[in-house]
Amino acid sequence: MYVPFDELPKSSRIWIYQSNRKLSDDEVASVDELLKKFVDEWAAHSTPLKASYQIKYNRFIILAVDQDYHSASGCSIDASVRVIQELEQKLGVDLLDKMNVTYKTGEFIAHKSLIDFKKMAKEKAVNANTIVFNNLVNTIEEFEEFWEVPAGESWHSRFF
Repeated sequence: MYVPFDELPKSSRIWIYQSNRKLSDDEVASVDELLKKFVDEWAAHSTPLKASYQIKYNRFIILAVDQDYHSASGCSIDASVRVIQELEQKLGVDLLDKMNVTYKTGEFIAHKSLIDFKKMAKEKAVNANTIVFNNLVNTIEEFEEFWEVPAGESWHSRFF
C-alpha cells in the first residue's frame, strides 16, 4: 500500500537505484506512474507492504518499506528488482550496476565507473571534499544523514 515517503518511519528499509544518465521530465513522469502502481500493490506473502518511493535529481529511484509494519521478503524484493529491470528496458538506462559512482561537480551531477573515479582521485580531479551519493545507506534515517556526503566520509574515502 502506497504511503507518502515522508510519512514512513525513519527506520524504514530503503533501496537506491541510480541511473547512468539524467532522466527527462517525461521519463520521470513515466517512472512515477509505474512505481506508484507497483508500490500500491507491493506485497510480501500476500500481505501488503507499507511502502513508498522517491525520484531524486531525475536520476535516483529510492524504494522504501516500513519493516515495522511488515518486512519485505525475498520474493517481494525480487519483484521490485523486476520492476527496476523493466524500467531499464523501457528507458534504455542502467539502474542496477553498483560499480559506478555518482557525485556532484558544482551544481551538476556526474556519473563515472568506479575505475574512472579511482583514476580521477589519483589525478586529484576529485578529492575527499567532493560530494558523493552513498547508495549503501539502508534506512530513511541513514539516507537523510549520510546519502549526500563528502567522499572522505563515505566508503569512497579509500580512494584518497
